[in-house]
Amino acid sequence: MLIRSCLFAVCLACVAPVAAAAVPMHDGAHDFDFEKGAWTTKVRVLRNPLSGATPDWADYQGTSVIRPLMDGRANVVELSVAGTRGKIEGMALRLYNPQAGQWSLNYASMANGLLTAPVFGSFDDKGRGAFYGHDMLDGRAILVRFIITQVSPGEAHFEQAYSADGGASWEVNWIAVDTRRTTGA
Repeated sequence: MLIRSCLFAVCLACVAPVAAAAVPMHDGAHDFDFEKGAWTTKVRVLRNPLSGATPDWADYQGTSVIRPLMDGRANVVELSVAGTRGKIEGMALRLYNPQAGQWSLNYASMANGLLTAPVFGSFDDKGRGAFYGHDMLDGRAILVRFIITQVSPGEAHFEQAYSADGGASWEVNWIAVDTRRTTGA
């Protein structure tokens, strides 16, 4: 009986990927359509992530402008925010991979002109996007998590977190709230 149960479990394991592949994959090529346009952006940035020190948060405000490209399968985000601690300017190129059903988010800071390591992921059926990747911080390898939530047609939240322990724990280091700008704003 034990052998039959083990064989049944092995057969299920072999069939499961085939059954999952038969389910149509969500076409996420237009998952970012909700975001196109101009937004007022408020950002909180943790200036000393994963340091173990007392958190040093800085607040910024400005704009984000999102432009779709290639019929929505890509878009460009222009970010320009300022606060008492300075200015953050950058751009993100988001690219949709239809074979994987995933987006890559690629950010470049205008302060140094360099791209950060991309994060990869997708949106679930509730419109929450979860993106993960690898990066380096102060010479050590870390994981990056970036969550995008459309709160309403006029508001979106973005949260980035780092993990230095393989994802067992996360420290949030970037919180942004975007509100849609009205014409003339």
